[in-house]
Amino acid sequence: MKPKLITLTAFFLAFFSMTAASQDAKEIIRRMEDNMRGDASYQEMTMETVRPRYTREITMKAWSLGDDYALIYITAPARDEGTAFLKRGNEIWNYQPNIDRTVRMPPSMMSQSWMGSDFSNDDLVRGVSTVDDYDHELIGTETIAGEECYKIEMIPHPETPVVYEKVIYWVSKKYYLPLKAENYDELDNLVSTMNFREIKQLGGRYMPTVIEMIPEDKRGQKTILVTHEADFSIDISEDFFSIRNLTEIR
Repeated sequence: MKPKLITLTAFFLAFFSMTAASQDAKEIIRRMEDNMRGDASYQEMTMETVRPRYTREITMKAWSLGDDYALIYITAPARDEGTAFLKRGNEIWNYQPNIDRTVRMPPSMMSQSWMGSDFSNDDLVRGVSTVDDYDHELIGTETIAGEECYKIEMIPHPETPVVYEKVIYWVSKKYYLPLKAENYDELDNLVSTMNFREIKQLGGRYMPTVIEMIPEDKRGQKTILVTHEADFSIDISEDFFSIRNLTEIR
């Protein structure tokens, strides 16, 4: 009886240990997302797309409410001004002012380049939740840029429409903010790396003000997203994130 008792005890200890570790990993990602976004936010950003022969820059404004609502409005250059993107739940909409047309983006477009950058549509206007739509596992700790980090592997649920089949985050233990993320395809090949830098206090909270996206297989290419202004105390409702406002917001 004793060997069986020891075996069962070991099994239950291992089971509850794995469950606790999984829950810890999920809570770390939840806390990271809360710190990055808050309940509601407004941000002003510049995105620089770097190529071997040229560099392109656009500026934008962005509003968000929880996980389900986001609106991005392009303010410059002039040829792109007025272009806007709206997220409502699982629906993503794009307004193109040059043809005065609003279109719903199908899941097949989420992997495509966002505004010619190295970010995908899903990277910028995220169609899924990093908390609810993934399984999380704490796979270790590492030091990134002098900061001790949790290393968390995220695997999407089978029914989740995502661009990447695996994402690994390095989350600062001090700030509970991301410092690095790696995106992998279905063959477990590294597709791209995101570096989160220059943690500063904006809008009353700390956040990485620079996000750098580097594709793995395109030498000399990268995209840098810089946040200049942020406000996490805005009073905003779900009504703001309407298709009508997508075409009228300034």
